[in-house]
Amino acid sequence: MREETAMRVLVLFAHPAQRTSSINTAMATAARALKGVTFVDLYAEYPRFSIDVDREQRRLMENDVIVFQFPVFWYSTPALLKQWQDLVLEYGFAYGPQGKKLGGKQTLACVTTGGSKSDYSENGGNRRAVEHFMYPLEQTATLCGMDYLPPFVLYSANHLGNESAQHHIRSYPQLLTALRDDRLDLERVRTLPTFGSPELDNLMRN
Repeated sequence: MREETAMRVLVLFAHPAQRTSSINTAMATAARALKGVTFVDLYAEYPRFSIDVDREQRRLMENDVIVFQFPVFWYSTPALLKQWQDLVLEYGFAYGPQGKKLGGKQTLACVTTGGSKSDYSENGGNRRAVEHFMYPLEQTATLCGMDYLPPFVLYSANHLGNESAQHHIRSYPQLLTALRDDRLDLERVRTLPTFGSPELDNLMRN
């Protein structure tokens, strides 16, 4: 990796029940160990939801790629991540006539679901594809002038066999390093509603 061309990646991890999620915690451990990636565990930093807005805005300014890692809770983000959005992405900073500070930065959600891919379909129990539940994040990114990428999704996170779980855990740092090194084929990624570990190898440039 050439340091002068590297993208700076910020991972904002939001999981209020980490003791019950071996996959998300393993993904977080892998992300935390990467050079060129700033990893923030929001629930560890703000257990009382008292968010340091200035610090969070500085983190956003210092990075080129913003990754939100979280489990889908009731078809949305965990509560602290929503509070983070409400306070940090304020008028005059993230949007508005003078609020262009995040323009051009890439962003994507790396999410896990309890339900299967068939559950997240028109005929499934959740009645919509998972990307539909990401529309608030997509529209927020659009309003802020950010480059929103399709979500990186792991379905049935609580019901996977060990081999599938380990494959996804290994793929997550590969995705982050591809973003860091500008090796993710963004044109191809944008043609997909979502992507996951099975597709990742075919979405990276050498």
